Amino acid sequence: MAGGLALYHVLGVASCVALLYFTLGGVDLRHISLPSLPGSGLDSVSVSWPSSRPAALTAAFVERRGAQLFLNGQPFYPNGWNSYWLMDQAVEPRSRNRVSRMFQAAAEMGLTVCRSWAFNDGAYNALQVSPGHFDERVFKALDRVVVEAGRHGVRLILSLANNLEAYGGKTQYVRWAWEEGVGLSASNDSFFFDPAIRDYFKVYLKVGQLSHTHSWCRLTNRVASHHGGGESEIWGVSVVTSQKGLTPGRLTLFCAQTLLTRKNHLTGVEYRDDPTILAWELMNEPRCTTDPSGDTLQRWIEEMAAYVKSIDKKHLLTVGLEGFYGPSSPQSKLNVNPGVWKDNNYGSDFIRNAKSPDIDFASIHLYPDTWLLKQHATVDEKLKFVKQWVASHFEDGDKELGKPVLATEFGLSRRAQGFDPSHRDVFYKAIYDIVYRSAVRGGAGAAAFVWQLAPEGMEEFHDDYSVVPSEHPSLRRLIKAQSCRLAKLHPDAGEEAKRALKACSAAGSS
Repeated sequence: MAGGLALYHVLGVASCVALLYFTLGGVDLRHISLPSLPGSGLDSVSVSWPSSRPAALTAAFVERRGAQLFLNGQPFYPNGWNSYWLMDQAVEPRSRNRVSRMFQAAAEMGLTVCRSWAFNDGAYNALQVSPGHFDERVFKALDRVVVEAGRHGVRLILSLANNLEAYGGKTQYVRWAWEEGVGLSASNDSFFFDPAIRDYFKVYLKVGQLSHTHSWCRLTNRVASHHGGGESEIWGVSVVTSQKGLTPGRLTLFCAQTLLTRKNHLTGVEYRDDPTILAWELMNEPRCTTDPSGDTLQRWIEEMAAYVKSIDKKHLLTVGLEGFYGPSSPQSKLNVNPGVWKDNNYGSDFIRNAKSPDIDFASIHLYPDTWLLKQHATVDEKLKFVKQWVASHFEDGDKELGKPVLATEFGLSRRAQGFDPSHRDVFYKAIYDIVYRSAVRGGAGAAAFVWQLAPEGMEEFHDDYSVVPSEHPSLRRLIKAQSCRLAKLHPDAGEEAKRALKACSAAGSS
């Protein structure tokens, strides 16, 4: 019996070492199978790769040349959309078809770029469960999203963190630091200036060693519990037998595997080498309200942008800005800010932030209903603001930044007073027209991404701006018409243009 127990310990340690090397890319194993831990409810965990690379991985990377995006040597002016929920819905088998249906619906409208979340920190179906510890089950979901996007000819802009609390956000990072006794402040804005939290974020981007805690590979037997957790040793592996917020009955690999260097379990290709990903976005809508000078956020942008580029030089990088002008801008630009944002007390500074040397393109967002709410703006006043906001920032790209500018979010709330679906069509067309005119003259205005699209049956993920294309034929035609006219400008700009043109020819332009 003693000899048998010793053998189990040796086998357990050997399995963990093999898994650690596999995760960090040290070996190229084509198939791994692990025995189940007692009580796991899972017979085995297996990972395998196909023998050949998908066609999407042979595509060229999107690049920047001056104020334009380029693909295959041609200017690239895509039409895109937001579906933030893709990774979350790719976790469970019962919901994965939503991801496929969304990509299929988008392809039918000629859409070729999707912006989505590559973060979920400490929430349900969390990718990062704690600093430097990742749920392999959710990582595999993100792998599926990348592969499925490539299969439909769609590129991805993946956001790395959230200024808002949804899906954890910077609040969760601050909470982790506070709980571990290393946080400098309970303020959410300490995400930007606390060295420990900046280390957390860097570990999220690339494997590293936290200065105050350890990150190692471990097998985790997930058992339902709502009250803390405990650890035991099985086969020489650190095993968490009870941890708050974890799904019961899951055998999951946790380790300091990180996003940029993640090796897709379906293709064997690291994210940083996958052209399906068009760009990384540092954060969705970063704001640092405790420092209206903008200095704190600017330092964070420059530090993190340089760090990302030190790891991944192939992909484009953007900040994730909303577009508010700040202290570095002249009064004429400050006057473009909407409503209560006129004096911009949110710590962002569009021109200064976008000029950061490692940032490849700028972004803006656009929500006239929310931003002009206190002004009780009329439909005409909102439309005037929309045109001014987009045109002003595209002009910045041409004259001030020398970089592309993408409207990566825009929407009109169906809950706005006096809302009519026809208003949405008018607003969206106004934005699309400005993008198209920029594309015709080879300008910096590169794209506009509607927030947000979803397939049928996803009401629980809807917000005030959600659109199910099949339920809004006029808007669907408008989106498709924009895709078609942009693709016709540069029909040789890769498979994206060909797919968009194919969608245009299918059943006319309906």
